[in-house]
Amino acid sequence: MTREKGNILVLSAPSGAGKTTLAHTLLMREPRFKFSVSSTTRPQRLSEIDGQDYFFVSDEQFLAMRSQDAFLEYAQVFGHWYGTSKEHVEILLAAGHSVLLEIDWQGARRLRERNVGALTIFVLPPSTEELERRLRNRGSDTEPAILRRLADASEDMSHWHEFDYVVINNEVNSTVETILSIVAGSNTRNRADSPEICEQATQISSGYSR
Repeated sequence: MTREKGNILVLSAPSGAGKTTLAHTLLMREPRFKFSVSSTTRPQRLSEIDGQDYFFVSDEQFLAMRSQDAFLEYAQVFGHWYGTSKEHVEILLAAGHSVLLEIDWQGARRLRERNVGALTIFVLPPSTEELERRLRNRGSDTEPAILRRLADASEDMSHWHEFDYVVINNEVNSTVETILSIVAGSNTRNRADSPEICEQATQISSGYSR
């Protein structure tokens, strides 16, 4: 019997919106999802495990892989490269798993250009004030890094309309439930083109709280 091929789910968000926590919670809730481990040239944080959180590589290694067309998508964020291995994703899909990609809007755009049929979801914080609070409470970045992330968040959030769905991450468990309803095909209220989502996303991405 031929195993049914899995699907690709993309989560994107500005730094600090909580997409990593959402991704980890989703993976615990739904064993059918497998996380696509990205390669990155970003320095490894103390809490991170090589091969589990990211494959940490040098700039030279990354550029060599890129020249060999080894990435399904790649992007440069905060001066560091990130990329998704085509081979890694294809192996997971062929095994019948659904693959979860935690990538930025640039990577999601490249996937759309490749027509891989991914379901794309953009995660927004409840407000820009809450985004800053989460970034500061994370305790993993220097003050200059935090200020840079806040400055870039506006650009990131301006791309919400390029995605299939938009969710506002007020609370992790309820947001995961929303994502699961989207995956199940039973949620239309969070479509990026729905009037309510358009209003909320426009206000948040413009820097205003509801």
